[in-house]
Amino acid sequence: MSIQDFKRAAAEAALAHVEPGMKLGLGTGSTAAIFVELLGQKVEQGLDVVGVPTSEATRELAERFGVPLTTMKDEPELDLTIDGADEVDPQLRLIKGGGGALLREKIVACASKRMIVIADESKRVERLGKFPLPIEVVPFGKESTLRAIAKLALRLGLEGEVVLRRSEDGCPVVTDSGHVILDGHFHRIDDPEGLAAALVSLPGVVEHGLFLGLASLAIIAGENGVSTIEPTQFQQSPRRIA
Repeated sequence: MSIQDFKRAAAEAALAHVEPGMKLGLGTGSTAAIFVELLGQKVEQGLDVVGVPTSEATRELAERFGVPLTTMKDEPELDLTIDGADEVDPQLRLIKGGGGALLREKIVACASKRMIVIADESKRVERLGKFPLPIEVVPFGKESTLRAIAKLALRLGLEGEVVLRRSEDGCPVVTDSGHVILDGHFHRIDDPEGLAAALVSLPGVVEHGLFLGLASLAIIAGENGVSTIEPTQFQQSPRRIA
């Protein structure tokens, strides 16, 4: 099986948690996109749900597959968010934002009663940090903000540089909210909670890609089938469900 097959298996398993009448947060990224596609098939078969997309890309995808949509203004409280992740550790701490939607993803996740993460086994790690940490900042003074984040990382004992994310044409990547993204190549984050608290104290930082205490379940698919990680398991092995 391929990575794409694993992503689809995780997305299919997440559908079992969707109930009629639910207000859903719809994540951003390749695995979340598969979930939106599968959800559209269920809607076509009669499932009554409504979704809040976490990005314009997800909105367009949901519309294409016929998933009814609403907004956070009309539905400020959601039942369940299904989203992917760039890294998941045994305590269900996440790095997200590789797709550039971390701010809206976190707003939607915090507005939901539950958040389920879907991912292939390559996203499961023992310690966060190998994937660069996205940090969304306002464009004004971004150079100064970058320097401040780099100094902060040094004080916290984090190695690696902080760089402005650019598109293939060399231009800065701009989020749906009009901000830019800095990527912290820290390699190893021993204290995610401490880093998260320090980052939000810096002027210019809008949000960061550390999702801590938000996910209630992770569905991970790989060569050995589909397994789950729950917060209470911490360092235990995941429980096989398929």
